[in-house]
Amino acid sequence: MYDIFIVGGGVNGVGIARDAAGRGLSVALCEQADLAQATSSASTKLFHGGLRYLEYYEFRLVRQALIERERLLQAMPHIAWPLRFVLPHHKGLRPRWLIRLGLFIYDHLGGRKILPATKSLDLTSDIAGVVLKDSYTHGYEYSDCWVEDARLVVLNARDAADRGAEILTRTRMISAERQGDIWKISLNDQETGATREIESKAIVNAGGPWVEDIIRNGLRMNTSDKIRLVRGSHIVTKQLFTHGKPYIFQQGDGRIVFAIPYETDFTLIGTTDAEQTEDPSKAVCTPEEADYLLKAASEYFAKPVTHDDIVWTYAGVRPLYDDGASSATDATRDYVLKIEGDKGQAPLLNIFGGKITTYRRLAEKAVEMLRPYHDDLDPAWTAGLPLPGGDFPVDGVKTLTSVIQGGYPFLDPAWALRLVRAYGTDAPKMLGDATSLENLGIHFGWNLYEREVRWLMDKEWARTAEDVLYRRSKIGLRVSEEDKDRLETWMQNRRGDTATAAE
Repeated sequence: MYDIFIVGGGVNGVGIARDAAGRGLSVALCEQADLAQATSSASTKLFHGGLRYLEYYEFRLVRQALIERERLLQAMPHIAWPLRFVLPHHKGLRPRWLIRLGLFIYDHLGGRKILPATKSLDLTSDIAGVVLKDSYTHGYEYSDCWVEDARLVVLNARDAADRGAEILTRTRMISAERQGDIWKISLNDQETGATREIESKAIVNAGGPWVEDIIRNGLRMNTSDKIRLVRGSHIVTKQLFTHGKPYIFQQGDGRIVFAIPYETDFTLIGTTDAEQTEDPSKAVCTPEEADYLLKAASEYFAKPVTHDDIVWTYAGVRPLYDDGASSATDATRDYVLKIEGDKGQAPLLNIFGGKITTYRRLAEKAVEMLRPYHDDLDPAWTAGLPLPGGDFPVDGVKTLTSVIQGGYPFLDPAWALRLVRAYGTDAPKMLGDATSLENLGIHFGWNLYEREVRWLMDKEWARTAEDVLYRRSKIGLRVSEEDKDRLETWMQNRRGDTATAAE
């Protein structure tokens, strides 16, 4: 018997699990695949207010996101960090006065304290102008933040588990039946086929793109609420510029496209807004979307970006609440929470939409909505408390990297920084008593070794090579297919050995 059962292992689901477990509730969460398997690992990886949402008068959403931006930056300085975005002025699009007004509002709407303010740029002399076409002579520089989205999900799940939550990956809810003030729930292990029956006093449906499907098929209920599935695609290219400033490019169709330094040696370009009519799990960056992003970037960069520059693509589906907007771009990015159930009945809380930047606020509000069903619910607590590995100053990455290099001199600077960006103060716990490369075990390519893979399997629910190489990290961009196959074989063998030992 659980107080809350959560369906969905994306950022909203694990955020709610962490919040609820920290308030003294018994919590279980199921995810049909890996944590952050879908939308939550396919974002543009930004903690931002959403500058362009000001044009749609989404002031409450932008203000809330801007407030959260700095709060989250302080709570996870290993996986989130400040960026200074360059917005070149395009004479044929938004006028300068409108951009200046928007950036002034953006600077002041959320009570900015840590991040520096907007400034004007002379692109004929600033380093950011070197790779742009000569026609771009003026621009603006403003602040937002990067976040490692999939690691954000995993670290929330870890913290939830440390506080007593049960995290069930590769587990699907096949049905749930309300019996008075209790939900009777049937689960299926997607790997073994085994079924399990549990009970819960409440269900939270955080299924993301599958939220409506869960209502209609898993819960066998009708609903008038609908979601709009909007695909956002990205391309990762060879490094297009060496300075650390990302760009935000205005487009003639009213959209914006980012070009962001990515994993040291690459550039991330995105995103699109396209209707997703197929199964969300089949979302891919289409050739048309790749062409759109290449054209968008090439309109600004002096050297055209071509298909030969692309090294990887990915796409995710945003489950936006269907507010009747005429286009995918216009649809609201705000979240909508709806609770269902008469007095005396076990509640169902459905989560529609949401932005990665406001996930913590969404989680806090979701648990508060369940307060009437839990008289002993503790107060809200997550604001400002660090995620695992994040208990160091927001400007302390360089210092922590030096400390780890001092303790493990076989690490080169880039390797030590990668570990800090992934694990923060947990990096020494992962490395343990290693005094040499040999102590780290099997080498799986680049700077990935057996000891780290064991940590990811034992502490972070990694089950496959893809989990390790493309969600817990992006090392998949750097290793060979042979290395990937070798890692997959080793992980499956280890899982088999573990299962045999358990029997």
